[in-house]
Amino acid sequence: MISTRWLRVLVPIALGLVLFVTACAPKSSSRYADIQTETTRRNAPAAVTKAAESGGTFNKFFPGSTGTYEVVPAQEKKGFAEYKLNKDGKTVAMLAINDTAGLPTAAAKFKSSTETIAGYPSVEQGTTATGILINDRYQVKVLSRDPAFTRDDRVDWLQKFDLRGLAKLESAESVVVAPANRKAKSGKPTPANSPEASPIPGLPPILSPQPAT
Repeated sequence: MISTRWLRVLVPIALGLVLFVTACAPKSSSRYADIQTETTRRNAPAAVTKAAESGGTFNKFFPGSTGTYEVVPAQEKKGFAEYKLNKDGKTVAMLAINDTAGLPTAAAKFKSSTETIAGYPSVEQGTTATGILINDRYQVKVLSRDPAFTRDDRVDWLQKFDLRGLAKLESAESVVVAPANRKAKSGKPTPANSPEASPIPGLPPILSPQPAT
C-alpha cells in the first residue's frame, strides 16, 4: 500500500505532467489561418505602404465564374487581393492583383518587357506564372496550380480581368485639394473690406477706418 507521504509527492508530479502535455498539444487552425499559410507559402506580397490601395478595392476587377470554372475569394489585405480558380472542385490557378506602391522591384521587372498582353507589358515569372503591369503600378497575375493549365490559359484569363477599369483607378493621393486662399468671381483676390471677406457668415463686413477729410 502506498503511504500518504508518497501520495503527497506523486500527485503534484502527475498534475504537472498533465498540464505539460496539454500545453504542447497542437491547436486546430482556423479556415482563415489555413488560407494565410497557403498564400504565404506561395510568396504572396506583403502589406505595402500607406499609399497602397485597400485589397477590397480590387475585388470588382476580378473576372466572374464562367462555364465549368468557379472563381472563389482566397485572400485580401492592404495592397493585395487573390482568388482561386477552381474547376471540377480542384484549384487549377490563382488570380491576383497587387499594388506595387512602395515595392519598386515588383514593377521594375516590367521595364525590360518585350511582350504585351491586352496592350500592357507582360512578363513570365518562372514557368507557372504570367503577369502584366497596369499604369506602372498595378500588377495582375495568373499562377498555374495544375500542369494542364498552360500559359495560353493564363493569358486568356488575364484578359478576363476588367483591365480598363483597373487602369482608371484613381488613388487617394491623386485627389486635388482646393487652395485655401479664396478669390472673387473675377479671379482677383477678395478685398479685405469686401462682404465676401467677412470671417463669419451672416455678420457685416469688417470696415477699415478711413482718415478724415
